[in-house]
Amino acid sequence: MPSWFTADTHFGHGALRALLRRPYDSTAAMDAGLVAAWNEAVGPDDEVWHLGDFAVGHRDPAGLLAALHGVKHLIWGNNDPSAIRALPGWASSQPYAELEREGRALVLCHYPFRSWNGQGKGAWNLHGHSHGRLKPLPRQFDVGVDPRGYRPVRLSDLRPAKGGADG
Repeated sequence: MPSWFTADTHFGHGALRALLRRPYDSTAAMDAGLVAAWNEAVGPDDEVWHLGDFAVGHRDPAGLLAALHGVKHLIWGNNDPSAIRALPGWASSQPYAELEREGRALVLCHYPFRSWNGQGKGAWNLHGHSHGRLKPLPRQFDVGVDPRGYRPVRLSDLRPAKGGADG
């Protein structure tokens, strides 16, 4: 089962769409475009880790989550209230996770870290929150939709910063 990673979809968040100048004419168009891109990439049985800020002000977040492909896990973001965290469509919902995929140790959090468990042993930190506006450390990746073509990514889509070892 392939694993995918994403963050900062902010479904329903019109003010953020305008602030970040996302390439959609309306909030409804943004939501539809993000859903289409997600479902084009992710298969129904694929694993997806959403690293926070799923939906802000969306009128039907449960229906939205159900419409997205994959077995979905939520890592809590600063814009994920308890109602979002408790949606029945999440396979898991937590503030932080450490896991291994494709032989790589991963530390998942909504927020980027200055240091993380296993950093010196090649572990990667995957995060959201910064919307592509933060210079990463080696083996640190913003998997949010803004810097990643408005779609989830796989580990093979991520490349270490030049000069940084991929561990």
